[in-house]
Parts: sequence; C-alpha cells; structure tokens
Amino acid sequence: MSQELVALGKYRVPKDRLYTKTHEWVKIEGSTAIIGITDYAQSKLKNVVGVELPEVGKEVPKGSRLAVVESIKSVEDVYAPISIKVTEVNERLEDEPELINRDPYGEGWIAKGEVLRKEELDELLSPEKYVEVIESEEK
Repeated sequence: MSQELVALGKYRVPKDRLYTKTHEWVKIEGSTAIIGITDYAQSKLKNVVGVELPEVGKEVPKGSRLAVVESIKSVEDVYAPISIKVTEVNERLEDEPELINRDPYGEGWIAKGEVLRKEELDELLSPEKYVEVIESEEK
C-alpha cells in the first residue's frame, strides 16, 4: 500500500501528516510537530530563494505567521497549522532554501515545535481532503 497520495497526477501528498487549506503540512512525532509547506505550494512558488525562519522559543498561535518563503515569483507567509512553541528551525534553509523545492516533506521542513493545543489537530485536513483542495484550486 502506498505511503502517499498523488493529486492531479503530479503533487505528492504523504499519508503520515495533516494539512491546511493554505498548503502547510504538520507531522506529529510524540509531542513534537514538524511543519513545512506542501509539494503543491512549492511547485506554485517555483524557485525558492530565501526563507525567514521563526525564532526558537517563540509561541506561535494557530493561523499566525510562522515563517516567510521568498521565491523568484513572490513572497508568501507560512502559517502555523496548530499552536506551537518553536523548539528548532531548519537552519540549512538559510544557505539552501532550494531544499523546500527539492524535498518539501523531508529536508525542506521549516520548523519543529512543542504542540500547545493537541485538539487543534482535529481541525486539520486529512491527506484525502487535502487532495480535494488541490483539485478544486486547479479547476
């Protein structure tokens, strides 16, 4: 059985995480949330050339700006899918922002944090529902 879905034949959507309508993903490992942007989001941005990372120790409420991703095409806010206290940021992105394009679900993660409100996870999209979001945006 595949560990990921594919939307519109080209956008990967791993089954081991949850999603937002604004194209962020969150993967939970114990009490830690790992957050990044989706394959769909990075493909729309094109070439990522810079990332403004959050401050370690900062509490970021759900829906608030967590980071900023800059591409040759635009500058986009990355929103916290759930409320977290940032415990680690992906410092490699400062020198290699293109990791977000190459591996958005792996080496291109943006931040890790302590989950502050576990019940917020219930409000996120399943992989299947996120595929529906992509398909509706591409109509």
